[in-house]
Amino acid sequence: MQPPKFTTLGCRLNAYETEAMKDLSQQAGLSNAVVVNTCAVTAEAVRKARQEIRKLRRENPDSTIIVTGCAAQTEPETFAAMDEVDRVIGNTEKMQPDTWKQMAGDFIGETEKVQVDDIMSVTETAGHLIDGFGTRSRAYVQVQNGCDHRCTFCIIPYGRGNSRSVPAGVVVDQIKRLVDKGFNEVVLTGVDLTSWGADLPATPKLGDLVMRILKLVPDLPRLRISSIDSIEVDENLMMAIATEPRLMPHLHLSLQHGDDLILKRMARRHLRDDAIRFCEEAKKLRPEMTYGADIIAGFPTESDGHFENSLKLVKDCDLTWLHVFPYSKREGTPAAKIPNQVPGPIIKTRAAQLRAAGDAQVSLHLQTQIGKTHHILMENPHMGRTEQFTEVHFDAPQIEGAVVTAKIIGQKDGQLVA
Repeated sequence: MQPPKFTTLGCRLNAYETEAMKDLSQQAGLSNAVVVNTCAVTAEAVRKARQEIRKLRRENPDSTIIVTGCAAQTEPETFAAMDEVDRVIGNTEKMQPDTWKQMAGDFIGETEKVQVDDIMSVTETAGHLIDGFGTRSRAYVQVQNGCDHRCTFCIIPYGRGNSRSVPAGVVVDQIKRLVDKGFNEVVLTGVDLTSWGADLPATPKLGDLVMRILKLVPDLPRLRISSIDSIEVDENLMMAIATEPRLMPHLHLSLQHGDDLILKRMARRHLRDDAIRFCEEAKKLRPEMTYGADIIAGFPTESDGHFENSLKLVKDCDLTWLHVFPYSKREGTPAAKIPNQVPGPIIKTRAAQLRAAGDAQVSLHLQTQIGKTHHILMENPHMGRTEQFTEVHFDAPQIEGAVVTAKIIGQKDGQLVA
């Protein structure tokens, strides 16, 4: 019996859910299957998913090909129409044991090719928790799923549904288990992490969860939070940034643009000055704080002047790790209907300029770290990451998963050298 093969496209949350599906499919006894967990963030992501499916069919002519993930949720008919695909299952269905039992060989009866329900009717996060997904050094804990906001460029709410939170007690218990297993760092993940708690009794905030974890799991050496919306950051999270050394000084911000008019057309809830103010305030509280950010190049109606404001934001917010997205038209989003779409070659040029600005910021950051001592979490024998998520190379092998204290002596090929 050949266990299923899995291919993951897209975000960290997808990778987390792939681990859950491996468990569920194994428990169901599914064999000789290939599962593709798709991404829908851009039209290009959907194209890549189709390309990957065709390639996997050529490599696995006799396997059952199962397609799931955000692209399967938002465009089930696209994948159902592909000759290479045997099953299409939605984002809710993929986390349910019964779905996998039905696809296993000993199920008696017919199963429909497409099993994709209305994601907007889902009110709970999947209960299937993974203890220790990631490397042996770092574990990821999904505390939230879905999004209540409707940014005009984004299809993700239609793939993930509305925001749902995992109760704090469940999160704390899972982190305690991870610490008992020897993990030195836990990363909280979600689709819209700063909306955590809005659907729970007493509507707690993300800062409350962070403080609770750090208080109730005193043996956890390092807590990291993934992408956040700076406009939603609450007082307790700012307090944690200021007072909790175990909360890592690295935040990835969902900024998307640096011009107020474009931000309004994107239906973002912050303005340029809000982003700058947040970055300055957090850095004042924690001088070693570093920022990553998502920025879109070439949103419809973006002029040279609008783009310049995005370019300036890189320095104004002192951003280090940039995720640059060339704007990609997604059918079904309001932005796709805006008449003044930016031509592809201009989008490409602007994205390249943003990436160059990001590279310059990385070089600057690396230079400022030389001579400093860092606590470095080893991801493999020769590479670890500082508290700010900067890669550090070691010539001498270290213990994977250990936190090593070392002085930075130089930089090479985008990494620090210890």
